[in-house]
Amino acid sequence: MPQPPPASNELSVSASLDTASVSVRNMVCHGGCAHSGPEECAASTYLVFPYRGVYVRHVGRDQAVADANHVVFFNADEGYRIAHPVAGSDASLSLQLSPALLEELAPAAFLNKQANPGFRMQHRRIDTDAQALVASLRHGLEHGTMEALEAEGLLLDLVTRSLGPRNTRAPQATEGQHRLANRVKLLLSSDLSRRWSLADVGAEIGASPVYLTQVFQRVEGLPLYRYQLRLRLARALDLMGSADLDLSALAADLGFSSHSHFTAAFRQAYGQTPADFRRGTRRG
Repeated sequence: MPQPPPASNELSVSASLDTASVSVRNMVCHGGCAHSGPEECAASTYLVFPYRGVYVRHVGRDQAVADANHVVFFNADEGYRIAHPVAGSDASLSLQLSPALLEELAPAAFLNKQANPGFRMQHRRIDTDAQALVASLRHGLEHGTMEALEAEGLLLDLVTRSLGPRNTRAPQATEGQHRLANRVKLLLSSDLSRRWSLADVGAEIGASPVYLTQVFQRVEGLPLYRYQLRLRLARALDLMGSADLDLSALAADLGFSSHSHFTAAFRQAYGQTPADFRRGTRRG
C-alpha cells in the first residue's frame, strides 16, 4: 500500500532506490482488518508488485485481489480501501515513475486523460519472468549488490513486461540510433568507475531514459548496464598481470560496491574468481 495514513503503525516502508527517473519502496504490512479499512488516497501513481501474502483493494464497488501474480495500480488522488481477508502479513515492491516516463512506457489505452496520469484498470496479471525480476530487484537493492543503472534498466524491463509493448513492431535500428548508441558507449568508457543513473546518461546524451534504453538494446542486443559491466570487467582482465595488484582496491576503482560484488560479477562472466584468474596469469 504505497501511501499509508500518517497514524498507521502496521506498515513498514523502506526506500530501496531514488533516482530522477524512478523511486522504489519495499512495503511490509504486518496485518490488518479483515474488512475494508478507512479510505486512503495515493499522492502519486504507483505500480505495486505484491511478492508475499495477499490483500484486497476496493475502489468504489470494484475490487482487486493483490497477490504475487499481479501488478496493482494505485492512481494519484484516487480513494481506495484495503482489506486483509486472509490472516498474515503481506509485502510489496512499490514503483513510482515520473509522469513523462509513465506516459512513454504505458500503452495509451491503459491510461486516463487526467493531468496526473493514472490507469484505467486496478490490476493486471504478470508472468513468471516479471516475478523473477521483482525478486532480483528486491534482493539486489536490499543487499547493495545492484547499482542504480542496472536497477533502473531492470525496472523499465519490469514495467514494459508487466504492461505489454506499446506496439508490436520491432524495427531495425536506424543510422541515427547507431550514432546515439555510439555516443553512449563513449560516455561509459570515459569513466568506468562512475555509477551512472539513466537520468545522468540521458542528460549527457540528450535523450529520455526510456528511449535511450530501448535504442541501446536494439543496437547492441544487451542492456546498457550489462554493456558497462563488461567494460569494467575487461579493464580488470587487462590489469590482472600486475604483480602488486590489490583486488579490493581494483573493485573500488572500477565502481563495484564491494570486493564480493566484483568477485561475483567476474565469476559469472568468466567462470572463475579474479584471484584464480590472476594466479593463472602468473604461472610459469
